[in-house]
Amino acid sequence: LLISLRGINSNDTNNIRAELRKKEIGVTVIRNKLFLKAFEGRSLTQLEPLLEGSNAVAYGAESVVEVAREIVALTKAHEGLELRGAVLDGQLFEGEEGVKALSKYPTRDEAIAQNVALILTPGRNLVAAVTSPGARIVGIVKAIEERLEKGEEIKRSA
Repeated sequence: LLISLRGINSNDTNNIRAELRKKEIGVTVIRNKLFLKAFEGRSLTQLEPLLEGSNAVAYGAESVVEVAREIVALTKAHEGLELRGAVLDGQLFEGEEGVKALSKYPTRDEAIAQNVALILTPGRNLVAAVTSPGARIVGIVKAIEERLEKGEEIKRSA
């Protein structure tokens, strides 16, 4: 995730780094040309159009989605924090709106959980449909049993 810390004083920058470090997210100020040279031929070079002025890269956690969520949350407390863009699986998310959109994506674990739930839903529905009539019969038999134990008469319905 590409950010700019230009409008933030050093104490706030240290506070931001400390907060992010607790969540296993690192922030490194970069030199634009050196960054491009280091990541030449990789998907991070898609950030090239955004590499103007002073920039920093936020990285770590389980995925860039988690990093985006944390950085977006920090922008509310630190107005000088500028969201420049991000790359996820070769797709460029440009500017503040792109990073905010990325922060709303599910993480890998969340996506797996959603898929598992989606896969299991038809099976659950089938089991419920199969067991439902049997549960009704059991309920009726139990009600009859309780009435007979109380000594009530059971009338036959037409």
